[in-house]
Amino acid sequence: MAAGKSAALARFAQLGAAVTDADQLAREVVEPGTAGLTAVVQRFGSGVLKADGSLNRPALGAVVFADAGARQDLEAIVHPLIQQRSSQVEAQAELKGNAVVVHDIPLLAEGGRASEFDQVVVVQAPLEVRRQRAIAERGMTSEQFDARVMAQATDAERAAIATHVLDHSGSVEDLWAQVDQLYHAWLDRP
Repeated sequence: MAAGKSAALARFAQLGAAVTDADQLAREVVEPGTAGLTAVVQRFGSGVLKADGSLNRPALGAVVFADAGARQDLEAIVHPLIQQRSSQVEAQAELKGNAVVVHDIPLLAEGGRASEFDQVVVVQAPLEVRRQRAIAERGMTSEQFDARVMAQATDAERAAIATHVLDHSGSVEDLWAQVDQLYHAWLDRP
C-alpha cells in the first residue's frame, strides 16, 4: 500500500504496455446480465443486489468478510471468471501488437499465483514513506494504514516472489526511470 504500484503501472502504459486491472475485471465479471452475477445471487441471495439489479458490494462484503467459507465460495465463483477475462484481454492486446502486457493483481503474493506469470514486478518503499503517502494522499490515519498493512504480505514475502523489485523510496521520476529500463529490457528480449 502506497508503495507506488499505480505510478509504475501508469508509466508502463505510457510506454506502450497493455495494462490489465484485476479489480476492474472483477467488477466486469459481476455486472448485470453476466453469469458471474447470476452465480453470486444464486449463492448469496437477492439481498446482495441493489434496486437496479447491480451488485451491492457493501452488502456482499458484509457477508463474505464475516464468514471465511462464504468468502471462499465467492472466490470460487469470481476467480475463474476473472482469470478467463484476463486471458481474453491479454489475447486482444497481443493481437493489437502489444509486446508487453502488465497485469495489475492486488494481493498476488497472498494468493499464491505468482508462478502463472513470466515476470513479477514488485514496487517497494520504506514503511514510513508509505505511511506518510497514505496519510497525505489518501487521507488515512496512521492506525488505518497499520491495519491494512498488517493484513497484507510483508515486503520480504513480496520480494521473494519478485523477478524485479523497483525502489520507490525517492521521486516518481526515479521510479519511472526504473520502469523505463525494465520495459526496454523486456522489448529487447529474444
